[in-house]
Amino acid sequence: MAEETIAGKVSLVLIDQKILKHLAKLARIDLTPQEEEKLLKDLEEILEYVRELRAVDTTGVPPMNGGMDLRNVFRLDQERRGTNQGQGMDAFPEGHDGYLQVPAVFE
Repeated sequence: MAEETIAGKVSLVLIDQKILKHLAKLARIDLTPQEEEKLLKDLEEILEYVRELRAVDTTGVPPMNGGMDLRNVFRLDQERRGTNQGQGMDAFPEGHDGYLQVPAVFE
């Protein structure tokens, strides 16, 4: 397995044909030679982008676990009385025990 070294630290793994074949086997996918060639090129482009991101100085930037600082906007669950359950039953062709009955979808 070929590894790239930056400033004495082991960095991203370089993906070659052997590693790609192993990954394809683990994923249980068959690749044609043309697909292998395209996938190797695509993966190298992705890794190059990650290398660029690793070069960005993030000193003093607090870690985030998402893209935005959002809070939960859902309301609390509360018991509600007086729902309209059962209304409209008289306008529906068939009903049973308070439920609307429709024709079967599956045989």
